[in-house]
Amino acid sequence: MKHISERELQLPEAQIGRLLKIAAEDKSIISMSVGEPDFLTPKPLLSYAKTIINKSTHYSPTSGIHELKEAIVKKLKKDNKINLSPENIMVSCGSQQAIFTALLSTVDPGEQVIIPNPSYLAYIPAIDLVNGTPIYFKLDQENNFEINPDKIKEVIDKKKSEVLIINTPSNPTGTVISKKILEEIADIAVENDLYVFSDEAYEKLIYDKKHVSIGSLNGMQDYVVTFHTFSKSYAMCGFRLGFAAGPKKLIEAMSKVSHYVVLAPPTLSQLIGVKALSLPNKYVNVMVKEYKRRRNFLVKRLNEINLETKMPDGAFYAFSSIKNYSNNSNNFAEKILKKAKVAVVPGTEFGRYGEGFIRFSYATNYSLIEKAIDRLEKFLKKKSNSLA
Repeated sequence: MKHISERELQLPEAQIGRLLKIAAEDKSIISMSVGEPDFLTPKPLLSYAKTIINKSTHYSPTSGIHELKEAIVKKLKKDNKINLSPENIMVSCGSQQAIFTALLSTVDPGEQVIIPNPSYLAYIPAIDLVNGTPIYFKLDQENNFEINPDKIKEVIDKKKSEVLIINTPSNPTGTVISKKILEEIADIAVENDLYVFSDEAYEKLIYDKKHVSIGSLNGMQDYVVTFHTFSKSYAMCGFRLGFAAGPKKLIEAMSKVSHYVVLAPPTLSQLIGVKALSLPNKYVNVMVKEYKRRRNFLVKRLNEINLETKMPDGAFYAFSSIKNYSNNSNNFAEKILKKAKVAVVPGTEFGRYGEGFIRFSYATNYSLIEKAIDRLEKFLKKKSNSLA
């Protein structure tokens, strides 16, 4: 009898997919679970797309069109203080595909990839799919979910550790890694000959701090691969466009692998990407201003109803402790979905140290956030003694 591979069978069953399905089918549910901007792609990009559709019907080079790679080089120099050439760039179908391709290009079976925990839910399955071994270091709420470099040192195996993944601003915690911590991480990477995969998907969605790319630090050009996406900054999720920037030899290897995985990124999306990188900052600034307004309201209200929440510095997520009501994230999320009609993501989706937390997305209309928190408050007052 034909079978499904053990590799696939061992992948975790993501609760977020099931929650999204329920929320889509029940229109009375307010979803605060989706990690996608609720803004429309900027109008100049949509208008431009109509004019170039007839130029976009053929494959592009696997690593991306030269025009886009040149625009990315300029963007990296201006925004991230990273000086590279087009040969250091691989365009991808979103940053997640680029990360997966990078893992395929650097990790052999049994080798280790070090990741923070909790962290973006796709890292562990991607490592599993390349038969690597995920190794975790804990992020503590008491430390605002900031990375403690000493915890990285504790889990390094000089014979097996190949890659360290960091994410700033972070999904799910909204933490922005400081330059001081990045410098310590850089020293660890050089000392232990580790690649650093720096996932910077939310780089432009920052409120009170400054984004620093670890790839801009002295001596890191041979160690860092920086991953970016057009999905968050330009609300282009459906266009599936991202890129990786890193050492030439590794980018060449990734492009070779990518040819056999996706062949090439969408030509239409790449041409729109060139246009996106030429837009003035006002488009992203409008989103950031509104996200900040929502963040300030949401975090204040969550703390008022005893869902202890640190103020996130970036991205569009609030990571809330449920300790005053429950010690089981999945059960808690399930109950508020069914009883309060509010969809959130259980913290365990982001790793075992996410237990005891739930993630709210404030990429949701302000009035719906107000309504959702009112529902939660009513439910928690009524059921506070029966949630554990």
